Amino acid sequence: MVVERHQRAGMEVSSRNSEVIHAGLYYPAGSLRARLCVEGRRQLLAYCEDARVRVRKTGKLIVATADEERAALDAIEAGSQRNGAEPLRRLSREDARLLEPDVACVAALLSPGTAVIDTHALLMALEADVSNAGGIIAFNTDVTAISRDANGGFVVEAKSADGSVAAITSRAVVIAAGLGATQIGGLLTYSDGYRVPRMYPAKGHYFSLTGKAPFSHLIYPVPHGAWLGVHLTLDVAGRARLGPDIEWRDDITYGFDDADGARRARFEREVRRYWPGLPDGALQPGSTGVRPKIYAQGEPAADFAIHGAREHGVEGLVALYGIESPGLTSCLAIGDYVAALLRGSDAGGQ
Repeated sequence: MVVERHQRAGMEVSSRNSEVIHAGLYYPAGSLRARLCVEGRRQLLAYCEDARVRVRKTGKLIVATADEERAALDAIEAGSQRNGAEPLRRLSREDARLLEPDVACVAALLSPGTAVIDTHALLMALEADVSNAGGIIAFNTDVTAISRDANGGFVVEAKSADGSVAAITSRAVVIAAGLGATQIGGLLTYSDGYRVPRMYPAKGHYFSLTGKAPFSHLIYPVPHGAWLGVHLTLDVAGRARLGPDIEWRDDITYGFDDADGARRARFEREVRRYWPGLPDGALQPGSTGVRPKIYAQGEPAADFAIHGAREHGVEGLVALYGIESPGLTSCLAIGDYVAALLRGSDAGGQ
């Protein structure tokens, strides 16, 4: 049984992102982000072909717009090789302009393996898989309590939209609740000093582009720290959007904040570093999303936290915290990892 508090699946983190199937370039070697992204990309592409979920293999240019950013391209290329990602191609300014005449850079990396996906269609396909396997999805249902039963299993209390409360018994529980994961994880009692990771909401805004973008590849600037910068992505229909930015918050809110136009101006400055021809007035407020980060502003980026009994001491429980990018790319590999933890096998070796 999947217990989902919204009326549809994926209405928070899963559907409020760039819809990019990442190649696994940026993440520290050996990290869960790196391993699950590289494996997850392979699995996801095969799954989408089988399930007829639309994928567009755009490729991605990572562009250095100043000479001092060339070293960052070297580091990304080396990290990509360590992670076992598909090989990158180094491009000169002239090479990049041959691919994308409107891009401005001094050098670039081409990631041929980057793609975009129809996230809505993916969620529908996964929903169908649950039903076809005999599973149930309980929409509009909130988890209000979790406790252990006398047989070593769990009792999950869940409240439906009509106010009725059900007690569900289960041998195993997986907490994969995105922005709600830390709250649900906190419903259980742990021993040996284990603490559920704290969640730091980080809001991101996307602007949409009026008119057609002159690019066929995704365009990413050189990242700064844990933030990948204001990048230009295309959806499966070819529509362009720019973002996200990052706004650290204490709450979860989705309103688009740009009352004085300052956000649009910042976006225009960032984008014109690599697309100087961005037309005036071409950016229009688009969508927003909130990342469930488990590290605070200014701290190093944390790895995915997928905690089994080894971490928290509770047999039969797997809890996922901080699943942001590349969580969409990694989703099927994450599923395998969680299944291995529930079987008691060494997921860390897979």
